Amino acid sequence: MPFTLKVATRDWHPKDHISFNTSNGPPNNKAFESSTTIANPQKATESTTIPVWPVHCVQGTPGAEIISEINTARIDRIVDKGRDSRVEMFSAFADAFGNKSEAASFDLAACLKESGISRVFIVGVAGDYCVRYTAIDAKKEGFDVYVVLEGVKSIDEGEQGWEATKIQFKEEGIKLVSIVGDEVQAIDSSS
Repeated sequence: MPFTLKVATRDWHPKDHISFNTSNGPPNNKAFESSTTIANPQKATESTTIPVWPVHCVQGTPGAEIISEINTARIDRIVDKGRDSRVEMFSAFADAFGNKSEAASFDLAACLKESGISRVFIVGVAGDYCVRYTAIDAKKEGFDVYVVLEGVKSIDEGEQGWEATKIQFKEEGIKLVSIVGDEVQAIDSSS
C-alpha cells in the first residue's frame, strides 16, 4: 500500500514490567485473570487498574521483535512502547494515564503531524487493548482514524472485548473499514 508513512509499534518491556504476572505476588499474579493497581509515575495520587499478563515482549528478546512475515524494510519508523517498568502502555501515543514520556521511543503524534499526516489506518494485535487505545488516542490527537478489520486480532473476540471496542469506536467516530473498502482503495488508487 502506498501510505505516506508506515509506522509499526511493538511492546518493548523491561523484564520486571508491572503488568507481568512475575512482577505481582499472589493472589494477583494469574495471567489473564488477575489485575493490579498502578500509580501514575507523573502524579502519584492518580492510579488505575490494569490486567496482569504473562511475561511477553521483553526488550532484546526474539519475542519482542516484529514477526518475520512483516517486511520491516518497508516500515519507516518503529515505536518501542511500554519501556517504563512502572506503567502500562497499550497505546502507541501515551501511557495508561495519557502521559507522553520515555515509556515510548518517540512522540508518535508529533511525528505524524510533522509528516503532514491527517488520516491514520490501524491494524494489529490486540484489538481490544493496543489497537483500541492507539485508535482512541489517535482520534484525541485530531487524526481521522480507520481500523482495518481484516488486520486486527483480539485477546477477547467476544462481547466484553472486541465487540465492546467496536461499539466504542463507532461512538468516538473511529471508522471500521475493510481492506477492500472505499477508504483503503482510495489510497491505493491515489498513487
